[in-house]
Amino acid sequence: MSTQKKSVLEPLRVRIRRVQFTVGLGFIALVIGTALTLSLWTRLSGPVEALPSWLIDFFIAPVLRHLWVLAVLPVLSYGAARVIELKPWATALGAAATGLFFTLAIEFTSNGIEGWLAAGAVSLLLELAVVAGGVVLSQRAVVRGRAAAGKQETKAQQQADARKDEYAEFLREAELAGEKIAQREAAKPEGQGAPVQSLPVPEQPAAPAASSEEGSEQKPPGESKAPAA
Repeated sequence: MSTQKKSVLEPLRVRIRRVQFTVGLGFIALVIGTALTLSLWTRLSGPVEALPSWLIDFFIAPVLRHLWVLAVLPVLSYGAARVIELKPWATALGAAATGLFFTLAIEFTSNGIEGWLAAGAVSLLLELAVVAGGVVLSQRAVVRGRAAAGKQETKAQQQADARKDEYAEFLREAELAGEKIAQREAAKPEGQGAPVQSLPVPEQPAAPAASSEEGSEQKPPGESKAPAA
């Protein structure tokens, strides 16, 4: 029963994790993008102020305000897609909607509805167009990240197959070497057990006859021979 419940709830858990990851991705992109926007605006405030006001209001300001969705979010989406299998449009739209929601909430807390109305319809449309462009860039970044991850997996699979073939070849060579050693060991006792022909032993020469019989008694050295009669 518990196994069935786990199997039923597993897809729901996966979706919840994806939603949480998408929301976190959009929030992180907004935080990093805001810091990057402040840094760039501090450095470019002098040269930018010399430009016409309409150019600042309709082109430069929307791009700098939404740098998080134009630059940071695509980079984060690409890096995440290299590791995790993400859906391109769902990830891009969800992350951009999260960042835009926090941006509008901050503006509403600071200036209220009057702040939105004071910006004008044209400015709002430009900002929405910038966000839409960031969504498209993020979607393409996810697609490219998944493609790069697929190439990496294919390369890793090819390397694993090559190592597997090398290991199989090594095993075959080891088996052949073992068979040769076994054949040599089997042939060794057969060679040692074969009858060996004995070489003819040369006959030893007979011992020389003694000049005198060993049984005769020797005469004493002082005795002389008797003269013949």
